[in-house]
Amino acid sequence: MLCVVAFAQTPRPGQSSLELELSLFVQLPAGKSIPGAVQLVWIPEPLEKYCFGKTHEQCASMDFCIRTTTKNVSTCRNLAVDLAHLPAYPPEMRPRRMLSVTLYLARMKGWQELQDYVARAPKSTLEHFSQMARIKAKVAFTRTPEDDDLRVLEILSVPKL
Repeated sequence: MLCVVAFAQTPRPGQSSLELELSLFVQLPAGKSIPGAVQLVWIPEPLEKYCFGKTHEQCASMDFCIRTTTKNVSTCRNLAVDLAHLPAYPPEMRPRRMLSVTLYLARMKGWQELQDYVARAPKSTLEHFSQMARIKAKVAFTRTPEDDDLRVLEILSVPKL
């Protein structure tokens, strides 16, 4: 038996939350087909074009190298693209980093349509970032001084196959 209890939380100083309608990338969690599981990813706009055709891990590495002050680490030396070509993120950009959420057997509006899309989509479009694998979703976006957070509230639309 599953029991879920929700507690109201008082926002921390500097925390802000808002609901947004976003275009999120659809991926297989860890690049594997896991029945009932889907990974949704929000990539900072300046990084998007560099992530097309790349895996989640490659894109996350590029995101890390853009944000880190220590660019001489192995992760940044072995990127899929030249680090010098990656743009800096503007201050106050949403999101401040690549955000991913893995949903498993979720109960939300649009979940079944998303599951149907994932079942029919070519695996290659779900293993590498693709314009063809984007959905529209309503999300709760929370910003604190330390980090950003994303919670998917509803799937609004999925691509046609």
